[in-house]
Amino acid sequence: MFRRTYLALTAAALISGPAFAGDMKKDIVDTAMSAGNFETLVAAAKAADLVDTLKGDGPLTVFAPTDEAFAALPAGTVEDLLKPENKDQLAAILTYHVVPGKVMSGDLSDNMTATTAQGGDITINTSDGVTVNGANVVSADIEASNGVIHVIDAVILPE
Repeated sequence: MFRRTYLALTAAALISGPAFAGDMKKDIVDTAMSAGNFETLVAAAKAADLVDTLKGDGPLTVFAPTDEAFAALPAGTVEDLLKPENKDQLAAILTYHVVPGKVMSGDLSDNMTATTAQGGDITINTSDGVTVNGANVVSADIEASNGVIHVIDAVILPE
């Protein structure tokens, strides 16, 4: 009796093991994809050949514009950026939203600057809510296996 119960419990544990594998943290791209409001960002990352970079070891901090943020750009902007001939410009814009290292909201301070993966600097303000180059952080500290995502309400552009 004991042996049969032990075998049944062992088999149940082995069968249910893969179900728990989904509980492991997803990388930045998979986290964005599962959120449902970053379809434009993910499409842009694919068009700019940045998916592998954003799935890499990291750690990375991504200030991720929502689909609504991309929709607020002038008409035709996103469509133009997604064209193959604008791949370098698109990559520059997207990497301007990425800071090497894992920067949590508790690490931020007023008038803080950070150098982006694109090479330019962004300015973070915390005096009246948290902003990044004027874009509001609407959700912070979304952890991924290779970094963190902070959701912003606007696309920030390098100078």
